Amino acid sequence: MKCLSVCQPFADLITSGRKKIELRNWNTKFRGEFLVHAPQKIREEDARRLGISGSVTGAIVGKAEIFGVKKYENASECRRDRMLHHASGDFDTCRYGFMLRNAKMLRVPIPYRGGLGFFEVDLPKANRSEIVADIVDEEHRYRLVGHH
Repeated sequence: MKCLSVCQPFADLITSGRKKIELRNWNTKFRGEFLVHAPQKIREEDARRLGISGSVTGAIVGKAEIFGVKKYENASECRRDRMLHHASGDFDTCRYGFMLRNAKMLRVPIPYRGGLGFFEVDLPKANRSEIVADIVDEEHRYRLVGHH
């Protein structure tokens, strides 16, 4: 399955459904569901600005769907969509916005090393069943207790 690394706190914003556009300076023809990977890097200033702390890093933290790409012609167009992408700073490099929907956060993040651009996630078969069992177990406990 395809996966995209997104620095924290933006990976959390995507998987919570609050971030509807992921900004990139490159385009993609890919449409469909992908996994969201949170690399080790945390953008501390953005985390403080957005009031997000304690983010998971070095793991696949959720999934979302790309259903379109918006091309930005200038910085003011990108600035107008600020509430959809939550970025701050220099919008002169803002070229493309991957339009997102159907986001979901994994309750059990999957430790994984990221990559550049979209990369294929290939979990070893032995670990895949263990991870699925952990996720099913976590879902079952969550339903019984109603919270963690």
